[in-house]
Amino acid sequence: MRRLFANGDFTRLFAGRLVTNAGDSIYGVAAMWLVFSLTGSTFYTGLAGMLTLGMQLLQAFVGPLVDRWPLRRTLVATQAAQGVLVLAIPLADHLGVLSVWVVLTVMPLVSLLNQFTYPASSAALPRIVADPEDLTGANSLFAMTYQGAELVFNAAAGVLVALVGATALFLVDSVTFAAAVVLFAGIRVPPAEREAGDEAGYLAELVAGARFLRGSPVVWVLGAAVVANGLLGAAWPVLPAFAAERGDATLYGLLLSGLAGGTLVGSLLATRFRDVPFGRLSVIGFGLSGVAWLAALLVPGTAATVALFALAFVPVGVTNVVSMTLVQRLVPEAMLGRVLAVLGSGTTAAMPLGAFVGGVAGEAFGPVAVMYAGGVGFLWIVGYVLAVPALRRMPAATAVEAPDAPADDPGTGPAPAAATNAD
Repeated sequence: MRRLFANGDFTRLFAGRLVTNAGDSIYGVAAMWLVFSLTGSTFYTGLAGMLTLGMQLLQAFVGPLVDRWPLRRTLVATQAAQGVLVLAIPLADHLGVLSVWVVLTVMPLVSLLNQFTYPASSAALPRIVADPEDLTGANSLFAMTYQGAELVFNAAAGVLVALVGATALFLVDSVTFAAAVVLFAGIRVPPAEREAGDEAGYLAELVAGARFLRGSPVVWVLGAAVVANGLLGAAWPVLPAFAAERGDATLYGLLLSGLAGGTLVGSLLATRFRDVPFGRLSVIGFGLSGVAWLAALLVPGTAATVALFALAFVPVGVTNVVSMTLVQRLVPEAMLGRVLAVLGSGTTAAMPLGAFVGGVAGEAFGPVAVMYAGGVGFLWIVGYVLAVPALRRMPAATAVEAPDAPADDPGTGPAPAAATNAD
């Protein structure tokens, strides 16, 4: 880990991700609670979830752009644009025109810009980290920035919303985006090694990324993720109503922090599991997650509920890091941005529909009933992995290596071309 921070570009990328993840946490808590407080309805929080998560479906179309655009400029531009967008909500409040529709307009636009930010930073990481042996540790640190920020700032945002209201937090959020712009602007990202004859168009590269994924063992992960994410997506928009039944915005922040804290612990432990076969890791880990999630809904007391929710996400933190390393090792570097984007869209395809259905179901059956669907989502993964031989027998991330880029990839040609300019 110390060797990674000796790399100035990695340090700046890490710090930039930490700052922007902190801003995302503040924004996420404030926006969803603001929608619920303006309407008192899980239908509208479900609609907000659908609009926000629906932007993730566009990651597949973002991928070729991420691979072709300078990564540093992409990161700086998206952070600057998000910082401007979030200011629309306090401005509308100041002018007396704030409504749920203003929030529902800003939320998906901010989410759309995030579809560039995360693939770009993930694609930059293996270019900045020269030693492949350090990649799992680097991914673990990146996951730690995400979950660590959520752990601290979800709880803080929940307390602040209860004290000063949600609108004021958007001003704080704009400052985090400005700080991220400064950090990302100082990064030097080496260009990917592309091949001579790289003159393919956007559509051809998009198709090549999907074609590569279709022939890769990674594609089997999609089947589990689609159903599980749909069920988890249904649980997300009812969390404010669930917290309101048992407390207030403080409990909402604590629940989100518990989930982030569990994932953070798992991310820190991930390097201990990098040599464990991925199939075995998924079965045991997500079995534990499903049991802990369902138990959290049954036990009395805030502390026990938050603790069990945290425990449910420890295996998620482990598998997030290990699976990212698995993908980065299986995919040629020049195709990584578009493949990650297609994979991101595929794995989250069911979440927008799940969020909307969850909001409607919350109105009809209550938030607690919908929350049980989240636990079922984890147990679905266990059954799916056991039923699919390619997943059940999938080796450890450290036991696979990336193949050469496909000969018919329109982004490659017969001979390597020297890279001359860094981003």
